[in-house]
Amino acid sequence: MQNPLPFLPRSGLFASVLTLIASGALAETTVSAVMHSDLRVLDPVITTAHITRDHGYMIYDVLIAEDADGEIQPQMAEFEVSDDGLTYTFTLRDGLQFHDGAPVTGADVVASLERWGQRDTGGQTIMDVTASIEATDERTVVWTLNEPFGPLLATVGKPSGVPPFIMPQRIAETPADQAIQEHIGSGPFKFVPDEFQPGVGVSYLRNDDYVPRDEPASNYAGGKVVNVDKVRWITMSDSMTAVNALQSGDIDLIESMPVDLIPLLEGDDAVVVEKRAEFGFQTMGRLNFKHPPFDNQQIRQAALMAMSQEPILAALTASPEFYDLCGAIFGCGTRYEDATGTETLTAGGDPETAKKLLEEAGYDGTPVVLMQPTDGPTLRAQPVVAAQQLRAAGFNVDMQPMDWQTLVTRRASMDAPANGGWNVFFTNWQIAEIANPISNVMLNGRGDQGWFGWPEDPEIESLKQEFIAATTPEEQKAVTDRIQAHAMEFVTYIPLGEYNFPQARRTALDEMLPTASPVFWNLTKAE
Repeated sequence: MQNPLPFLPRSGLFASVLTLIASGALAETTVSAVMHSDLRVLDPVITTAHITRDHGYMIYDVLIAEDADGEIQPQMAEFEVSDDGLTYTFTLRDGLQFHDGAPVTGADVVASLERWGQRDTGGQTIMDVTASIEATDERTVVWTLNEPFGPLLATVGKPSGVPPFIMPQRIAETPADQAIQEHIGSGPFKFVPDEFQPGVGVSYLRNDDYVPRDEPASNYAGGKVVNVDKVRWITMSDSMTAVNALQSGDIDLIESMPVDLIPLLEGDDAVVVEKRAEFGFQTMGRLNFKHPPFDNQQIRQAALMAMSQEPILAALTASPEFYDLCGAIFGCGTRYEDATGTETLTAGGDPETAKKLLEEAGYDGTPVVLMQPTDGPTLRAQPVVAAQQLRAAGFNVDMQPMDWQTLVTRRASMDAPANGGWNVFFTNWQIAEIANPISNVMLNGRGDQGWFGWPEDPEIESLKQEFIAATTPEEQKAVTDRIQAHAMEFVTYIPLGEYNFPQARRTALDEMLPTASPVFWNLTKAE
């Protein structure tokens, strides 16, 4: 196998690349991966972008984590819960230190949790009932509640959305609406600032001072044993270039393998194509509640009626083997599955009813600024097909192309669409991230304090409180059914079905954990 490329520029400057390969500069064991997106935003608290979360898992660690059975396990800390459910005590394990050599202390944990609690949907809900979070000594943190919050451990230990990564206190005290400027964690890899170039790639070195837990790795829990020296994420927006690089051995992994290119890998014994996990992703449309026309509920309902899942999913994955029609906002096959209010989405849409709703609402042709990412195989198809469906129902759609990371930055703007804002974009969530009302970021109804689109929805916040207070699975399911119905009537977002893109890897890369997104501990690479 050839040495991996140090970085492959989007423009494909192969002469420079070949010079770097020939230089023999990559003597260490290096894993080179093409992830689902370019990395630009490095602060894993101010964005829910999956690539930034993945970056977070490389360099940070978490107090507790979810194992492969969905159970919460100790990670950085052991934990105890008082009998009345009001006090949670976390005790840091031995050997924890940040990449700058400083020990991890209770004060670091407190500052990190408080910043996380300002941004994460579940964290905000916990903070509503939090009396205090205090470091009682260097290794002990006591979290005291005013009233019980049954899913606290599950919310703190969830694998995605915004995980509560632990940072040094001085960094975690950065205001939650400002990006951190230092990127120092205590996790299994160290970020290499000099090799971070947006649009080109990013590098991570093994943290030789990291002390893994003794338990075997299981999902995001257990011992994070690193068996390679370096990991490089290389940006290749052209899928054919990535496939060629995989076949030649210049890269080891494509996270999201375009389904229509899989035949190119058939018969190549050095490459395997596989699904990562049982549950895949839900794709969805998000409307901006702050500006016309989607500040009008009836016009939001027209948008929902205009859309049909099948054409969108077919364009996204190119094969029914990799997608399923599903209107359940908590995912199909999950505990809280219910598809109330999405019948038209899975039955071909209803553009005629959409036209009537637009007429009744007095829609005046206000342009709908639809942001269209042009890179990333899991993101580019949805806006193109949805724009056609919206236009067929009578919407005036202004589709604006951009790369995904530009979209991730722009979606945070509350400005009017004509001034650099937006009206609609499409995104994807892992099913595990949206499978309950506390972790589902899209159901945040706190207006400006919520997720992009900023719906103000006191009713859904009240329903979430009912879910927390429910004492039996049956009571919880009754509440989630009501949330499904309300979210579709309010058009909190538009669920557009489920898909499960495979990954493609060199067979030299082995022992990868079947996590929903790739992690780079535990794996091995044969040279």
